[in-house]
Amino acid sequence: MSLSITKTDITTMTVDAIVNAANTDLQMGGGVCGAIFRAAGPAQLQEACNKLSPIKTGDAVITQGFNAKAKYIIHTAGPIYNPANKQQAEQLSNCYTNSLKLAAQNNLKSIAFPLISAGIYGYPLNEAIQIAIDSIKDFLQKENSQITVYLAVLDDRILSAAQKMVS
Repeated sequence: MSLSITKTDITTMTVDAIVNAANTDLQMGGGVCGAIFRAAGPAQLQEACNKLSPIKTGDAVITQGFNAKAKYIIHTAGPIYNPANKQQAEQLSNCYTNSLKLAAQNNLKSIAFPLISAGIYGYPLNEAIQIAIDSIKDFLQKENSQITVYLAVLDDRILSAAQKMVS
């Protein structure tokens, strides 16, 4: 079981798959989603996504990586934070679990996640980190998985918070 927290641009990582924090329509967005589309080649990635959309919050689908460093891109739609939504923690957890299931089904050995829903979707940072770490560890343990998992963050504050929670 391997989970590492790293401060890096997810689009530059040498892994089998990177995870796109997508919207349910799988349209190119801002933030990490926009960066992944730009790295892969926006037109060809959008064409591939159009064949798979829409998806439900918490679901995950896989496409080729096209021009990205990673061979595959797994797209998952995290919840937009709303304190009234009692299912959002489960939906967020499902983003990680369903992405890892796809990685396992495709015999991938390494995967990198951004921190899903914690950016423009407004999920509280510490809660989002805890759900990510717990969901990943739970999957790796239950499935006895040998997938190497990275949580890629861009900011020292998030890196520090995540590293404290993972140990």
